[in-house]
Amino acid sequence: MFALPLGDDAQLRPLEPSHAEEFLAHIDRARPHVDPWIPWATFSTDLASATAVLQRYADRQAQDAARIYGVWLDGTLVGGVMFTKFDAAEGVCEVGCWLEADGAGRGLVTRACRALIDWAFTERGMSRVEWWVATGNDRSIDVARRLGMTRDGVLRGRSAYRGVRRDTEIWSVLREEWERPASSDKAEIDALTRVFLGAFTNTGGSRPDVDAIREVFIPQGRIISNVGGALVTYDLDAFIEPRREMLTDGRLTEFSEREVSERTEIFGSIAHRFSAYRKSGYLAGEWFEGSGAKTTQFVRTPAGWRMSSLLWDDAA
Repeated sequence: MFALPLGDDAQLRPLEPSHAEEFLAHIDRARPHVDPWIPWATFSTDLASATAVLQRYADRQAQDAARIYGVWLDGTLVGGVMFTKFDAAEGVCEVGCWLEADGAGRGLVTRACRALIDWAFTERGMSRVEWWVATGNDRSIDVARRLGMTRDGVLRGRSAYRGVRRDTEIWSVLREEWERPASSDKAEIDALTRVFLGAFTNTGGSRPDVDAIREVFIPQGRIISNVGGALVTYDLDAFIEPRREMLTDGRLTEFSEREVSERTEIFGSIAHRFSAYRKSGYLAGEWFEGSGAKTTQFVRTPAGWRMSSLLWDDAA
């Protein structure tokens, strides 16, 4: 059995009928978190029904029509990802995910889905990967965005849950659009920087994805500001939460931040990047523009490069 490291002491492994007891215990913990978005809570209520769910996937994998994988964190099953549909003849498949609360906020599902999508495109030659999600399932929609997917449309009133009809959004990514996990260190560091800067964007009414910051940093990461000579050090939670509030409560709107120049130095498993950036938006209704510099340190982990610390200073 293979085990793919996801970082943070997490692994991606096949989820098989022999895991039914562990799967049921996990679903019992996850039930409040995943219901009503996925059917596991409804379909897996005892050992027999949990076994049946996993056996159906095993049978469909034998037909090359679906696959299912679990995410283990510190040896405990906390979620998973799957090919809900896999049509090799048409070159189209659908990816899905679920996660219990104890596994959230670490980027595990996004990393696991990237592994599945990359395999589908590069190993199986698929042309299109889809993501079907109920409107209102914001966590799942955020993952689709992080995977670089495009929202194709909405099927109105497609599904029912406890007597209520719900819309279904369809997101997708095409093979020619897919950015493979970076083969070069520099390209991977470039991608991390883009995700970090993009996490604050709320232009055009878009919702900022500040939780993406946890994906690009190691859990022990630190962010430091030295604006106007006032040195402030944040852990990830202390940095993210005030910015989430400011970017969603109307104080800071139409905000974006972009890198205008950079110099990156890599030595073995550590790296440093010096960046100049510009930013703009409305603060309390007043338009502003600014600039500054960032110095970012990176470390290579089993899951790839991650930021370890960042220090910034706004221009006077």
